[in-house]
Amino acid sequence: MSPILHTLSHRLEQLPVQERKLAESILQAPEDVLHLGIRELSERCGVSAATVTRFCKSLHFKGYPDFKMKLAAELSHSNLTGEESYQDIVAGNSLSRIVQAIQANHTASIADTTRLLDLGKLEQAIAWLSATSRIDLYGMATSSIVAQDFYQKLIRIGKNSTAFADSHMQITSASSLGAEDVAFAVSYSGETQETIAALRCAKEQGAKTLSLTSFGNNTLASLADIALFSSSLEEGMRRGDMASRIAQLHIIDILFTGMVSANFDKYIPRLEGSYQQVSKLKKQPGGH
Repeated sequence: MSPILHTLSHRLEQLPVQERKLAESILQAPEDVLHLGIRELSERCGVSAATVTRFCKSLHFKGYPDFKMKLAAELSHSNLTGEESYQDIVAGNSLSRIVQAIQANHTASIADTTRLLDLGKLEQAIAWLSATSRIDLYGMATSSIVAQDFYQKLIRIGKNSTAFADSHMQITSASSLGAEDVAFAVSYSGETQETIAALRCAKEQGAKTLSLTSFGNNTLASLADIALFSSSLEEGMRRGDMASRIAQLHIIDILFTGMVSANFDKYIPRLEGSYQQVSKLKKQPGGH
């Protein structure tokens, strides 16, 4: 199932009555939607055209045409590849089968995430991150690993950045931000209360706010000025957020590379300088 259809099926009960009717119709015959205009779809589902538009925007699409275009891309990819669902950890798998399963999960996660990307939002996020003098990163548990990865990249190009995994420190950080600063919050579910509180506080202080969550309507994404999404297909308590972490790191790498590419003459000397200094350290006794 595509990330869009997966999200609809899992959030069906949370939708308002009219939007639920629309979602159920899409899930029953997603291919049909590709050939319907907004009025045709609204008449088929017994809802207004305004409901269709509101439904699409609640999922963070620009509107119905954008929703239809991304759904078409996902369905086309699924039909071409015949890809299977994500594979969970099972007892007694051979090592070769485990290697294949993990590779397939990670590859699918990156591909699914790439199809969800909004280049306009990415460009705006890169512009904000490049222009600001301070970037504070928030994430709990596994999401803190993603935030820490971005911090280590940013510090190499001389950005004033800190990654906070402690909830009290997140709030303390957020309360000191201003209009020229950026707060970037990471949460796969988008419902981590500590991270939500920190981003809300940063927003109240006037800071620019970015979020990175799984695809779909969630509290953190709705709160952020710019919401970025990774694939939402990975589930199951035994997977340990493996593919989802890879998908989020994929977006972090895109943001960082975009920043360096847009500011090449400024950032490349800093990257080279940090590399040289670390290389010197490694050559000393006890270096790693």
